[in-house]
Amino acid sequence: MHSIAPTEIVIQGLTSAGKKFRPSDWAERLSGVLSTFGTDHRMSYSPYVKPMTIDGVKCVVVDKRIQEARPRVYSFLLNFARENDLKIIDGGESAATVG
Repeated sequence: MHSIAPTEIVIQGLTSAGKKFRPSDWAERLSGVLSTFGTDHRMSYSPYVKPMTIDGVKCVVVDKRIQEARPRVYSFLLNFARENDLKIIDGGESAATVG
């Protein structure tokens, strides 16, 4: 069980039918869209979008502040989830948990 903060949205790598989304690295790829490379040549994920595995399911945790900071990116993320029939859990809804 993972509690979702009210300021977060979780995109789960499961379709509405309960099937795992492929490819298996989809969460890292999606999160990588906003990543940057530092002077140490290491990739750093955005503070707004991070891949995470929750209860064995690949997820992308989205900080809702991105909606104001980067509205087009926020729309892209939610459209990606909807177009691929992925579950979206809004931490702002009462007692949102994953798992």
